Amino acid sequence: MEIQTNKLAVIIPAYNEELSISMVVSDILSIQIPDFQIIPVVVNDCSKDKTALIASQLDCILLDLPVNLGIGGAVQTGYKYAYANNFDFAIQVDGDGQHPASEIHKLIAEIKKGDANVVIGSRFIDKTGFQSSGMRRLGINFLKNWIRLFTGISIHDNTSGLRLFDKSVLKVVQKTYPDEYPEPESLIMFSIKGFKIKEIAVEMKERQGGESSIQSFNQLYYMIKVSIAIFYTYLRTKK
Repeated sequence: MEIQTNKLAVIIPAYNEELSISMVVSDILSIQIPDFQIIPVVVNDCSKDKTALIASQLDCILLDLPVNLGIGGAVQTGYKYAYANNFDFAIQVDGDGQHPASEIHKLIAEIKKGDANVVIGSRFIDKTGFQSSGMRRLGINFLKNWIRLFTGISIHDNTSGLRLFDKSVLKVVQKTYPDEYPEPESLIMFSIKGFKIKEIAVEMKERQGGESSIQSFNQLYYMIKVSIAIFYTYLRTKK
């Protein structure tokens, strides 16, 4: 009897990640999960450094965007590729090295149980590994309560970029996906559309290169914008 192999696209959005992209792809290629074919898909979001050149020399699929789309557009490009090429699952892994590939098997094990469509890797359940700054954690906790107001569910690490989708979710996100704050906004969309969301404990690292787009001086501004975006995502999706 032939054993079915599941195709897993590891979507890696990358903007100016020349210091870490080779390590991230190599880390992914080093893991083996039974019955899974794991394929890294680097989405170069019109980087100004050597990210595209380095990625072109790696054993991965390179989607080289001609213009900068931002995190939401870059990730959705990866989802479009995964859906068009009949992948069974897709997982987002940040291009800055924060998400160890060794943690991917935990999300796979959870989704294989069959009672989740979306699995989110959370650093705040077991509170091991890198925990982010105090100010960032405060903002994430606020978003947890804000998202719960609209969905009734509590996602502790609601800005986590380590997220695994099954094919039913891929069918949706390849058509519609938030562009500016995709991680927290999409939780609203998934909940309203009836997808089952699970959150499991993982360990993360500090970014291995590049700079975060969220700096301490604009975190309050970021939280206000995200809160408004979540509200409008709720209104749009309910329609």
